[in-house]
Amino acid sequence: MEYLPAAAPVQGHILCCQCGVPIPPNPANMCVGCLRAQVDITEGIPKQGTVHFCKQCERYLQPPGTWIHCALESRELLALCLKKIKASLSKVRLIDAGFIWTEPHSKRLKLKLTVQKEVINGAVLQQVFVVEYTVQSQMCEDCHRIEAKDFWKAVVQVRQKTVHKKTFYYLEQLILKHRLHQNTLRIKEIHDGLDFYYSSKQHAQKMVDFLQCTVPCRSKSSQRLISHDIHSNVYNYKSTFSVEIVPICKDNVVCLSPKLAQSLGNMSQICVCIRVTSTIHLIDPRTLQIAEIDGSTFWRHPFSSLFHPKQLEEFLIMDISRVHEKRKGAGAGARSNKHTLAEAWVRKTSELDTDHQYFCCTHLGHILNPGDLVLGFDLANCNLNDEFANKMNPQHIPDVVLIKKSYDRCKRQRRRNWKLKELQRDREATDTDEERQYQDFLEDLEEDETIRKNVNIYRNADIPVESDTDDDGAPRISLAEMLEDLHISQDATGGEGAEMLT
Repeated sequence: MEYLPAAAPVQGHILCCQCGVPIPPNPANMCVGCLRAQVDITEGIPKQGTVHFCKQCERYLQPPGTWIHCALESRELLALCLKKIKASLSKVRLIDAGFIWTEPHSKRLKLKLTVQKEVINGAVLQQVFVVEYTVQSQMCEDCHRIEAKDFWKAVVQVRQKTVHKKTFYYLEQLILKHRLHQNTLRIKEIHDGLDFYYSSKQHAQKMVDFLQCTVPCRSKSSQRLISHDIHSNVYNYKSTFSVEIVPICKDNVVCLSPKLAQSLGNMSQICVCIRVTSTIHLIDPRTLQIAEIDGSTFWRHPFSSLFHPKQLEEFLIMDISRVHEKRKGAGAGARSNKHTLAEAWVRKTSELDTDHQYFCCTHLGHILNPGDLVLGFDLANCNLNDEFANKMNPQHIPDVVLIKKSYDRCKRQRRRNWKLKELQRDREATDTDEERQYQDFLEDLEEDETIRKNVNIYRNADIPVESDTDDDGAPRISLAEMLEDLHISQDATGGEGAEMLT
């Protein structure tokens, strides 16, 4: 057998003191393999861990009690995972960290870490290892309260002492548009209003501030002591905010006090409410004079509606003539440019077999023609039970006040190719009268462009767009004003922010 002498070390290299492999000189005089066999710099760093995830609100628990939103493989989630092993990483130097892709439904998060540490005789060793986290489901405290539906710290009670709910329907759409319902634990519908329950007083105060900016109202608050810790001097209260909206809705006929009518530019006491937004918009049907009344002015000079919406009667326009020029009175205020003053002779559809006609002035001269049907109130044959109306000169009270033009409701419902979203709330069974009021609100949206601008209207793809060949002149909402109702579904293949499926 031929003897082969040992390989001489390469110039500038030394032999490993453990295995004899030629290596560049280093303070430990060992190769990397032998050095790793002797020293494990990841010793003491946990290779497995647990992350708690709430499926309801899709947040992760950051100990001790903070829940934060983190998308999959995001910097926020990486920081959360590293904090769990922060104490163990203090003995090494973290060079790099990143995620290893896993299936979103696997309930696993894998981190690839690169660390360095000074070992024998000042040699620096670098090592790459993987830490695996198991995602466990745990409901957070906020979601617990939402599911319980009986734990709350603040409630906003919104009330309106009126029969028709037009203002509430409008307010509901504003809340949906501005997403003020997201922090509610529960929304409960009662006879004359809504109750919004919250887990904190700050969220309730935010809702009250929003209501005061969007509808004319007044509010007051109270609180009740639930518990008291005498050692830490901590008090636990339940707060109640009461918000009362003015009892005036669109299309109401009101009678103002003489003092208020004079302060609004000497307008008539009998007016029509054409809109309720952050203020009450009134119009004088005999002069087209308009005025706006905010909540504070209303509560200083309160007035009420003269008629119930069910008292609307149908009239037939027998003759109508536009009034092009109307002399302004002394101190008169601004007039509406969107309405046309007209004088009309009308007859009740229930009295077509008689010759009895009524004369009235109306602000609807721009849409009314002889032969049209119009809804209005009969003041000549009714008993007005109002403090200010009873003191008025009978000559200043009109016989009829026309409110709006009448169209075929069944045809309008059949071709309505749009829809609205609703708040999810605890409600009683919907009755026929409530459905009629909701249809009235939908018709108001079609007729009033000003209110429509504050509402998100969605296209209803189930109803095809009809041609205008059979159009009876009823107002309609154009497709340009509608939004597409998007339904975003979670992608289970693992995009950024995909939900962890069970």
